[in-house]
Amino acid sequence: MFVKASSPESEKSAPVPFQNPPRQRRQRRGGGGGGCVALRGAAAAGGRLALFPSRRCSVDDAGTGQCVPFSGLTSSLGLFCIPDVDECTEGTDDCHIDAICQNTPKSYKCICKPGYKGEGKQCEDIDECENDFYNGGCVHECINIPGNYRCTCYDGFMLAHDGHNCLDVDECQDNNGGCQQICVNTMGSYECQCKEGFFLSDNQHTCIHRSIEGMNCMNKDHGCAHICRETPKGGVACECRPGFELAKNQKDCKLTCNYGNGGCQHTCDDTDTGPVCGCHQKYALHSDGRTCIEHFITLPFSPLSLSLFLFHSAETCAVNNGGCDRTCKDTATGVRCSCPVGFTLQPDGKTCKDIDECLVNNGGCDHFCRNTVGSFECSCQKGYKLLTDERTCQDIDECSFERTCDHTCINYPGSFECLCHKGYTLYGLTHCGDIDECSISNGSCDYGCLNTMGSYECVCPPGKKLHWNKKDCVGKCVSFLSSASQTMFFFCSTSTDSIAPPIKQKARFKIKDAKCHLRPRSKEKTKDAGKQAVLGGQFPCTDNCQVTFVNLKCDSSKKKRRGRKSPSKEVSHITAEFEVEMKSEEVSDTCNIDCVRKRMEQKLQTAIKTLRKSINKQQFYIQFSGTEYEVAQKPAKATEGHEACSTGQVLQDGKCVTCSTGTFYSGEHNQCVPCSPGTYQDTEGQLTCEPCPSNDGQGVAGARNVSECGGQCSPGHYSSDGFKPCRVCPLGTYQPEPGRTLCFPCGGGLVTKYEGAVSFQDCETKVHCSPGHYYNSTTHRCIRCPVGTYQPEFGQNYCITCPGNTSTDFDGSTNVTHCKNQHCGGELGDYTGYIESPNYPGDYPANVECIWNINPPPKRRILIVVPEIFLPIEDECGDVLVMRKSASPTSITTYETCQTYERPIAFTSRSRKLWIQFKSNEGNSGKGFQVPYVTYDEDYQQLIEDIVRDGRLYASENHQEILKDKKLIKALFDVLAHPQNYFKYTAQESKEMFPRSFIKLLRSKVSRFLRPYK
Repeated sequence: MFVKASSPESEKSAPVPFQNPPRQRRQRRGGGGGGCVALRGAAAAGGRLALFPSRRCSVDDAGTGQCVPFSGLTSSLGLFCIPDVDECTEGTDDCHIDAICQNTPKSYKCICKPGYKGEGKQCEDIDECENDFYNGGCVHECINIPGNYRCTCYDGFMLAHDGHNCLDVDECQDNNGGCQQICVNTMGSYECQCKEGFFLSDNQHTCIHRSIEGMNCMNKDHGCAHICRETPKGGVACECRPGFELAKNQKDCKLTCNYGNGGCQHTCDDTDTGPVCGCHQKYALHSDGRTCIEHFITLPFSPLSLSLFLFHSAETCAVNNGGCDRTCKDTATGVRCSCPVGFTLQPDGKTCKDIDECLVNNGGCDHFCRNTVGSFECSCQKGYKLLTDERTCQDIDECSFERTCDHTCINYPGSFECLCHKGYTLYGLTHCGDIDECSISNGSCDYGCLNTMGSYECVCPPGKKLHWNKKDCVGKCVSFLSSASQTMFFFCSTSTDSIAPPIKQKARFKIKDAKCHLRPRSKEKTKDAGKQAVLGGQFPCTDNCQVTFVNLKCDSSKKKRRGRKSPSKEVSHITAEFEVEMKSEEVSDTCNIDCVRKRMEQKLQTAIKTLRKSINKQQFYIQFSGTEYEVAQKPAKATEGHEACSTGQVLQDGKCVTCSTGTFYSGEHNQCVPCSPGTYQDTEGQLTCEPCPSNDGQGVAGARNVSECGGQCSPGHYSSDGFKPCRVCPLGTYQPEPGRTLCFPCGGGLVTKYEGAVSFQDCETKVHCSPGHYYNSTTHRCIRCPVGTYQPEFGQNYCITCPGNTSTDFDGSTNVTHCKNQHCGGELGDYTGYIESPNYPGDYPANVECIWNINPPPKRRILIVVPEIFLPIEDECGDVLVMRKSASPTSITTYETCQTYERPIAFTSRSRKLWIQFKSNEGNSGKGFQVPYVTYDEDYQQLIEDIVRDGRLYASENHQEILKDKKLIKALFDVLAHPQNYFKYTAQESKEMFPRSFIKLLRSKVSRFLRPYK
């Protein structure tokens, strides 16, 4: 820096200023704002600068500095104010990244951060866990992290409030430890036990009835401490759970340090006589030989000498840990206390207090945060799962799973909804069953009702036709024509009622070298055709008989000609169905009904012959609504620019588009034209619009159904055609729908409260029936809805049939949820599959018995996962799920339960084949179960059993959620069933799918499992 010299007089009169631009300063320790210097000796003689500590450099807000004396001091020396350079702020220091830069006058110094050691320019992390004896003060595991450390506990223990000690977890407090009957807590673990008459199954959680007769392992005190296996020769062999060793007597099991830390609270050492427990240096072993208690050193000092000792020893970590609650470090200025991660040092500089991470930003958890000693845990709401970062909650897309909904699945955040197609209703929460509309007031049909899958039809007696409303029966038919694909329907009107069932005749015609066409004829062809009549020639029956229905269907196929080079031959077949009604006036004394029928049959056969001749000449076409349509046509010799569209379609942007509802295809204009007022069209791709039943020409253009025609009779009214003018339903009748030609009687002489009634509930019944009942108009009593039906409303005269193949458990049901699917059981797949209670996830039915059989391929075994099971125990084990080798009660049993069990469990089958039975009684019901299974190569039997019997698999909620996650289970089963599929999943996918703790648990086991395939 350049400094301009001044005389001593200038300093007396005013401080020497300097200008320095403002700058950002980083945090630093100590240091001044600059220094004041004086020039000693003659300047020409090369004097030197000296720092005067009695002077200070003052800098104002504008960045101007001046030398001023400290209070009470004066000086006559020529002083210059030279600002100190803050290397820490300017970043010109060479301190280590893990050091703190502290500015000093004319320089700076580097100090390693807490948790690091070094001279400042080089710092390295202090490994608090390096000392095996002290282990950072951790009684179990010490994990070193940059600048700090963390204590963790073995499975079955939890961290104490001091962040170092480990305390036993009482697993029996959480859902009885998952034990079906009795849970006994032990140090570092727990064990399940069974009541008298039961024994513990191989999965070590559920209990099985002890049989009186049969195999040794089922009926005798076989002496095995843990697991009993039947040998091929009929004897027994004992095995032990993971973490135990089989004793020399081949029956007892010896505990090792690998199970629950050997029952020791702190350290465990395996010896020939069993585990020997020890304690951390700050603790002493309790008389029980397992528990560790904190011990205090008693010093033989007098009170005065003790006070002096404590005063001096407080300055060293060697005595009483320097008074530090956790970690103590000796420094030049005394001891320095620090705390592990998850704790904060209190103002006394000694004590560590647990940090409640949940108080700040909910610990970073999306949903729920639970504080633990030295750490915290995140969890999610129902319908979400915790991702592998153990912070984020992601919605579970239930719709991505197989078998979630029968028809349509809609996913919502945290939930989902199943919807059914039209004509179906939901039952059992996710299933869809056909609605029997005919059970609901006969489908409101005038005469008969025929239920179909997803719909229904009203039928009429002979001599009557179905009204336009598809429900009423009228004495004459309505003229209309419709087409779909290569099919034509034609209905003509008749003014005379039929006197007998119609005459029906079917004929099939063959056309060579022609293709089904059903398209408008070109104008040139129409001119050449001259005055051809309908159906390709004079139809001789139209004057003397009533052709009321014609159905023409055309199908084409290619027939291979003889010879390799001969092209395929196009052959078309036209199937025609005719329906003819007889006129009553044709019946006479000389020709009765049978005579008339015979004449009509002869005339119809003659007409068919005429039609056959026309078809053989390829002249088969239909004239309708001013346009002629060919049914079959020979291929055109000249290729057109594009292939014409089918009937009822138009070409748009090079694609054939079907005319929508409310429009019809106009052959004259070759386009889709909206229906004119007074007409409607409720079907796509039609050739004309249907006339509205009312002939007043009212209504909207482009009407898509009869209801848009306008002028319909409202509910409680009727007319001869269902349109205005309408009449009110008289007393004793009702009509719930619009556009009807009749009103329904209440029956049994009942009257309505007023005219124009719209429901049976308006009929004045003698008793008011509650839901689950229907009113019998003959006996005037309320009758309970029979089994297989239900009624949710008051005062109805019918019961609704259960959807699909479902039924109810009892009579008098009031809701569709009481309808349950009874189907269950069967032979299951070779590799993977499900065992599912009937009607799952809805409540299973009463008095049901299901039997499944799993028979794996040779050299494969069965692994089963029960994510959860809901069987109410209130009825004393009336509902039971059992898995055993065969139907014999004395055969080897793998699993048996009769109660709700929400914690997941996995186990292998004790036999190669499994016979599975589920029985329910007439008592309480429940959600039941959906149990997946997989078969795997028996060479890995020991490995799979080692995994599923490891208590760590069920130790944490995260691990339990894996066994409930259908997507993860599917991935696991995919690898188990076909190990080579492991390579389908990348390391990143596995990391994203499974928590770190789960991967850590299985890494060594899975690597051994896959080694043969690497």
